[in-house]
Amino acid sequence: MSKQQSIIISGFGGQGIMLFGRLLAYAGMTKDLDVSWIPSYGPEMRGGTANCTVILSDESIGSPVVADPNLVIAFNRPSVEKFIPVMQKGGICLYDSSLITEYSVNADHVTMIPVPATEMAAELGNTKLANMVMAGAYLAKTDFLDIDTVMAALKETLPERRHNLLPLNNQALEAGKKLLS
Repeated sequence: MSKQQSIIISGFGGQGIMLFGRLLAYAGMTKDLDVSWIPSYGPEMRGGTANCTVILSDESIGSPVVADPNLVIAFNRPSVEKFIPVMQKGGICLYDSSLITEYSVNADHVTMIPVPATEMAAELGNTKLANMVMAGAYLAKTDFLDIDTVMAALKETLPERRHNLLPLNNQALEAGKKLLS
């Protein structure tokens, strides 16, 4: 039986949404998965809405369009409000409970998993690590990728001048994974 994840990662510009999506796609490629990554930006970059779709599959992807994701990773309330209604029944939504304390959409058809990503990132010394905390939480809930693969992908995709941040990113991934393991 084939395995496929259709993922939407969404939040405000500047929260590392696109990096998160590219990282999953690149890590998937290194594991010989078929992948698709499509970014979508709001009219403003930093502070505007941003989301990307990522498909990870062990067989060919018929279309890169994700109309009904089975996984949503939400960093703000507008993302929950927009994407929960279109999710597949039985899907999973990981959401940053540091920033999303309530939402008004019906989420009875999916499993909502709170992850205090921004709070955990602040404890590590940098709120910009919230995307890596959430990536670790994602890794705890899926068997597609592992931390070593994601870290290797991060090392390949992160500019060399930023490699000093790799240990901190690894800490954030481990913290997020440990939270949901």
